[in-house]
Amino acid sequence: MAQPDISIIIVNYNTADLLAKCLSSIFKQDVATEIFVVDNNSQDNSIEMVQKNFGTVKLITNKINAGFAKANNQAVRLATGRYIYFLNPDTEIHGNALEVMLCFMNDYPQVGMAGTQLIFPDNSPQSSLEYRYPGQRYAKKDLAGLPGDIAWLLGASIIARREVIEQVGGFDEDYFLYGEDLDLSLKIRKKGWSLGYIPEAEIVHWEGQSERNSLPIQVWEKKFRAELLFYRKHYSARTIAKIRRANILQALWRILTIRTMLPFQKDTTRAKEKLAKYHLALKFFSGPLA
Repeated sequence: MAQPDISIIIVNYNTADLLAKCLSSIFKQDVATEIFVVDNNSQDNSIEMVQKNFGTVKLITNKINAGFAKANNQAVRLATGRYIYFLNPDTEIHGNALEVMLCFMNDYPQVGMAGTQLIFPDNSPQSSLEYRYPGQRYAKKDLAGLPGDIAWLLGASIIARREVIEQVGGFDEDYFLYGEDLDLSLKIRKKGWSLGYIPEAEIVHWEGQSERNSLPIQVWEKKFRAELLFYRKHYSARTIAKIRRANILQALWRILTIRTMLPFQKDTTRAKEKLAKYHLALKFFSGPLA
């Protein structure tokens, strides 16, 4: 059997309806692929849906929710494609996006990993990349000498050379949810590879569907935890101390401001959510790093 051009890896958790649309959009593409779905112990009908409707998909079923990083790495170890495409289940591929991505990676050998243009279902653009890292203003020495201008790519839709993923050891499994794409992007740049962006490859992204049943405060807790983990892995102790001090001061100021304005607002729901967020930030950035 000929080597596939692209190994597509989708980590799924309770998104059967969206996963079906995602897989259907992949099968409309005219590129040689192999498709992995890693199911993180979904409690809906995801597994049955894949088995019934997409028999050629390589299905990996976990007994527990292993997290985003570990689940992706399970499929990476089995992938045979020249490129590995990490794709969220709450996405749909537009047009001939896979062919566009393949041509881009073939034409730019210095690019180790590239992101696509994410769009909302109404076709309005989403942010697909960032040019700065969290806390970067305090981390100039920690981030000196990195190639390219793009800092990191959002993990909903990223394609990478298989040898690059193997070179950096895949996703860091210390991350469970959030921060994995940030960490992977920086690891790749530290190995001398640039990051790329493919605006012609449009991917519809419903955004945050695996967390649709989580409370906002639960999501923020995971994000703060991942952010601190990123700092520990990539920044010096001196840099981290500066970042923590800045975040503590910001959280205190936001808390004071919101509390002052709260009595004058008719609908306080959103303000109270923000207040809870900044109290949580204060807890994380003033507490122990571990």
